[in-house]
Amino acid sequence: MIKSELVQIVGARNPHLYHRDVENIVNAILDEISDALAEGNRVELRGFGAFSVKNRPSRSGRNPRTGETVFVDEKWVPFFKTGKELRERLNPDQRVE
Repeated sequence: MIKSELVQIVGARNPHLYHRDVENIVNAILDEISDALAEGNRVELRGFGAFSVKNRPSRSGRNPRTGETVFVDEKWVPFFKTGKELRERLNPDQRVE
C-alpha cells in the first residue's frame, strides 16, 4: 500500500471529510512520526507496533563489485517492532490462549 491508497481508504471510511483534509491528516501523522524519530525518540502505537532508531557503528565493509575493503561510517537507522495485536492478526493460527 502506498500513501495515496491509504488516503483513499481513510477518505472512504470517513465520507464527511474532504479528500484534502484526509491527506493533511495522514501527512501530519507521518511527519510527526518522522520528526520524533529524527529527535531520537520512540513512537509507540498500541496494538500496531513501535518505531525507534538504532545505531549502526562504523565498520569496514567490502565493495561487492571489486572486493575492495571500504570504510562504512556510523549511521542511525529506523527500526520497527510489531505489536502483539498485529502479530496475532498476521498469524491467527498461532494464538496462545
